[in-house]
Amino acid sequence: MERIGRTRSDEPGGGPVEPARALGGADGSSGTAASTVRHAPLASFAYTAADEEKRRGVRRMKTTATGLLLLVALVYVLATWAKNAGVGGWPGFVAAAAEAGMVGALADWFAVTALFKRPLGLPIPHTAIIPTKKDQLGASLGSFVGENFLSGDVVRGRIHGLGIGGRLGAWLAEPDHADRVTAELATALRGALTILRDSDVQAVVGEAITRRAEAAEIGPGLGKMLEKIVADGGHRRVVDLLCVRAHDWLILHGDSVMDAVQGGAPGWTPRFVDKRVGERVYKELLRFVTEMRDMPGHPARDAIDTFLTDFAADLQTDSDTRARVERLKSEILGRREVQDVIASAWSSVRTMIITAAEDERSELRLRARASLMSLGARLATDGRLQAKLEGWLEDAAVYVVTTYRTEITSLISDTVASWDADQTSKKIEAHIGRDLQFIRINGTVVGALAGLLIYTVSRAFGA
Repeated sequence: MERIGRTRSDEPGGGPVEPARALGGADGSSGTAASTVRHAPLASFAYTAADEEKRRGVRRMKTTATGLLLLVALVYVLATWAKNAGVGGWPGFVAAAAEAGMVGALADWFAVTALFKRPLGLPIPHTAIIPTKKDQLGASLGSFVGENFLSGDVVRGRIHGLGIGGRLGAWLAEPDHADRVTAELATALRGALTILRDSDVQAVVGEAITRRAEAAEIGPGLGKMLEKIVADGGHRRVVDLLCVRAHDWLILHGDSVMDAVQGGAPGWTPRFVDKRVGERVYKELLRFVTEMRDMPGHPARDAIDTFLTDFAADLQTDSDTRARVERLKSEILGRREVQDVIASAWSSVRTMIITAAEDERSELRLRARASLMSLGARLATDGRLQAKLEGWLEDAAVYVVTTYRTEITSLISDTVASWDADQTSKKIEAHIGRDLQFIRINGTVVGALAGLLIYTVSRAFGA
């Protein structure tokens, strides 16, 4: 049989694999007719080789059931002839059994045939049930699934009974499983970072950092930080470093300092006086810096401490100082160089994350693996954590089934409604028709036994 859609020929159900193409044109493109007809027949709902084999089995069983009916009819004819010919005794019993067997066989033939077609082509009411009631059956099936399988209590009870928390914990606690999950997470992370466009992320990151920095006043925070640094003496190392560097610089650039002092002297003073003044200023400046470097209790150091303490207090309380800091912050953030640095931060972070995700021995992978194993060990033994996780899963599942129950059940009803009626009837008959033919056989046998019993009882009471 020629197929009008691609199916899984190796599966008994022959389920659809490309319903989207079936609704489109012959080349697989979506057509306008498919977009306007809601329940267009699914071309993928067609026969497979397995269906055809099942249908041959149904035909064999039909032949058997019909042959049994003909056999009973022949027995009835012969028994009736014998009875009319004057043979006493047994012909009456056999004829009664055969007559009832024919009635039972015909009744069951009618019932089985009425499921799939109109018996003898006659427009008898309530026949061809599957082709004519297919949409109603699909809707009823969807409602049945929604009421009995997609209710909140059923889903919650089923998930609770699975014990997902303990099972997941025991599974994650295994090193091989933790390695597998870590590798999958690394792959997903690399894929997500690859899909994202750097320009878009950089724009978002830059805007977020800039907006956050502009919205937050930094003066009080800087003041508190500076106050703590001064109180702990953390600034003294900076002062020590500045004094050392200043001393070394003066040693190396003594001539430059003296030339600068001489160059600032009035033009009417003698040159030897300017030189003496320059040398004097240089020596005093060098002595001052040397004393600051070597004397922790130097008055200049105390002055720096006092200045920093007052400045820290002004940053927290003085409105003018805080306003100046905010203006300076805005000027710095507005510079192109700063914006470029903020925007480029994403590229650096992205490269770092991808590199760490690809390296099995990276700190990121190792920490993720250790965290997963630790979580698994806790889940396997901690009942409260298991209950919390299972509660989250139950709430999430209940939310999904209660919120999208209509969409889920409509998938069933719409799918059934989209099937071709004749194709559906033939496919269902191919799958259950063999069992239905046994009903015909059973009806023949049971009818014959019932007829024999009724005839026997009637003769016993002299009827």
